[in-house]
This record gives sequence, C-alpha cells and structure tokens, in this order.
Amino acid sequence: MRDMIKMVVVLTLLNAFSGGLLAAVRVGTMEKIQYQQLQFIKGPAIKDILKGCSNDPLVDRFAVKDGDVERSFYVGVFEGKPKVVAFESAGKGFGGELGLMVGVNLEDDKLVGVGVTTHKETPGLGSKAKTDVKFGAQFKGMVLKDEVKVAADGGKINAISGATVTSRGVCVGVTQAGAVYGRLKAQIAEEVKKFGK
Repeated sequence: MRDMIKMVVVLTLLNAFSGGLLAAVRVGTMEKIQYQQLQFIKGPAIKDILKGCSNDPLVDRFAVKDGDVERSFYVGVFEGKPKVVAFESAGKGFGGELGLMVGVNLEDDKLVGVGVTTHKETPGLGSKAKTDVKFGAQFKGMVLKDEVKVAADGGKINAISGATVTSRGVCVGVTQAGAVYGRLKAQIAEEVKKFGK
C-alpha cells in the first residue's frame, strides 16, 4: 500500500511539473506565433489591400472590443492621413472556413480590397479565390453596408467557374465585415485619429 501511495505522489508531481512546463512554453511562444501568423498569413493580404500606403500597416494597428471578440484593425496612411483600415472576416466555403481580410476607405465606406488569407478549398477551383486577381477586383468600390452576392443569387459578383460555393462564402464574409464595420465605425474613427501625422 505504501509503494502505491508513493507511486501516485510521484506521478502527480511529474504531471504537475510537465503541465507547468507546457504552460510556460505556450506563454513564452504565443507572441512569436502571433507575429508569424501576422507576417506570413494575414500580412500578404493586408499589404496588397493597403498597397501604396506610406506606413507599415502591420505595425500601425489597433484592437477594438466587439462583444466578446477583440478585432484587430490595420491602418493605411495615404497622403499623411489614415484613410483606410483592413480587418478580418470569415465565410464558409466548400471545404470549410475561409479567412478574409477586408479593406475599407474610411471617407466613403467603400471597399478598397478583399483578400483570402486561409482556406481549405479544392486546389485549382475554390483555391482561386485567393489567387484570382479578377475575382478580388470585383469587390473594389462596393459600398460596405450593402449585402454582397454572386450574380447567380442576384448580386454583382461573378463567381469563380466551378467554385460557386467558395465565391458565395467570400461574399458572406464581406457582408459580415460590413455588419462589423457598421457596429464599430465610431470606435474605429476614434482610434484611427491616433495615426494621423
């Protein structure tokens, strides 16, 4: 009986030590992981949407609380003024969730760009949502408060051939981004003032 108690105590101590070590490693690497995700997953879409800005939008960013969610906004400074923000949204494609980055002109609430950041879509079909320049260009200039739909559903966006579900997913993500922007517009406008030069 005594040996069994010793074994339980030793195993408990080992488990506690291992758990503490894993937690410390997680906390110690979390910032690095977030930076890597920003740099290599979200960064290319952000930089493409905010092309021509005079600042580094990966550095010039802020967060706003939206209910239980904290949303990050990336600021694009043009002609010395913070005129555009990019932020994340998501839609559901054929293979699962589509991660999107949506850019909005703060002066007229129009889209300046949309970029897919993550997806699990079929290579050569739905995956074109990330790489097809013509597909992404269709969103530019649309008013963000309007619902965005593919042409087959009565909207203005021409779906990618063979990837209508993916195209619909991107449209849903952009429409949801419009709802987020509408809710947080006043807070965004206040935060953006900090980036004026």
